[in-house]
Amino acid sequence: MTRPPKPADRPEKVSLWRYARLFRADILSAQPGKLYRAKMAEFRTPFFRSYLINQPDLIDIVLKQRPMDFPKSARISEGLRPLLGESVFLTNGAQWQRQRRIIDPAFDGGRLRDTFPAMLAAGRAASGRLSEGVIEIEPQTSHAAADVIFRTLFSIPIEHEIAARVFSQFRAYQRTQPILNLAAFVPLPRWMPRFHRARTRAAARSIRHLITRLTETRLAEIAAGNAPDDLATKIMTTTDPETGARFDTAEMVDQVAIFFLAGHETSASALAWALYLLALYPTAQDRVAAEARALGDDPDFSSLSRLKFTRDVFRETLRLYPPVPMMVREATRPERFRNRDLAPGSQIVLSPWHLHRHRLFWDRPDDFDPDRYVTGNGKQCLRTAYMPFSAGPRVCTGAGFAMVEGPLLLALLLRDWRFETVPGDAPVPVAHLTVRARDGIRLRLSRR
Repeated sequence: MTRPPKPADRPEKVSLWRYARLFRADILSAQPGKLYRAKMAEFRTPFFRSYLINQPDLIDIVLKQRPMDFPKSARISEGLRPLLGESVFLTNGAQWQRQRRIIDPAFDGGRLRDTFPAMLAAGRAASGRLSEGVIEIEPQTSHAAADVIFRTLFSIPIEHEIAARVFSQFRAYQRTQPILNLAAFVPLPRWMPRFHRARTRAAARSIRHLITRLTETRLAEIAAGNAPDDLATKIMTTTDPETGARFDTAEMVDQVAIFFLAGHETSASALAWALYLLALYPTAQDRVAAEARALGDDPDFSSLSRLKFTRDVFRETLRLYPPVPMMVREATRPERFRNRDLAPGSQIVLSPWHLHRHRLFWDRPDDFDPDRYVTGNGKQCLRTAYMPFSAGPRVCTGAGFAMVEGPLLLALLLRDWRFETVPGDAPVPVAHLTVRARDGIRLRLSRR
């Protein structure tokens, strides 16, 4: 059976200049194949050392046991700062802890139940926008994921004038934003310009201006006592239990920007790859469609428990195509990992892409097999070698949200539509802001 595609591995040895160019263009194809077998690998540059860690107990040290000793690396965050400012995705230390204390209550289990009607409406709208024939699926999944974010966060559909403009501007931002800028490779003093592209800065300013309008409107509604009970209201009215302070407008704009980036871009990536995988494996697609039909015409939140196989399909998609393929932390003190001394300032690279396909951990790591999670190997790897949302205290706030949204949207789309691959048109994954297809994903759709 055809295996899902992945990028070609680069040659084992290339120059630093060549590696930097490959890494800036696509971090996946910049890596050698031996990383799928390595527990740890070292990369040297004239300015710093990087260590890719695939060993589960070392990953636990970095993410779970001592996360404050391994803050997020500023080398990676520099490229995203024009859009995300001081959002929870980029901050460290006490500032990050304060932000999480305010944000986390909005995404607890009870709140997820409250968001279900908005997700259901967005999924039905997404199905209604599709048409028969060959289509490019990634714009459709981006549209659907953006609709979910605006409905759950601000109680407005994607057709709302400001929501539509944010979505349009974000597409422009995606096209101009490389995953890394110069600061990732060369230590720059804080006063030195970061050389962001002019179009990237312009798109980021436009997005933040529009989000500011939404935020100020909501603050006025909260003050007037007529604000909808959605995620934005919950976050903006939550006080830090230690200080009693709330987010001001500027802080809220930073957080909404990351909610949109993380909640829309990552979900769109995962949903597109899931639809491609189901088109590639029709038997699995039929099983998802059967579960979807069993939901009936008016599902509620409790209905999600019946989407067991659909959830495993989404979980397997996140294994093969994790939307965020690599995460970078920085050592703040001397460390010793696998008999190597790591100096302070060393970059610790944690790669879901390589860990999820690691030859030493997973059975048939390159195969699409949603049923693997009922096996002993699958259950073990879920605990030790699976981190699409990171892990530990910095686990993605929206992980539970995504695991409701993904299976639900898959079910709603597969209930109405059959997806088939286009012969000779296999997508090639590349990593930009998330793992996307280099030339898009084209699928043939027909009504069920």
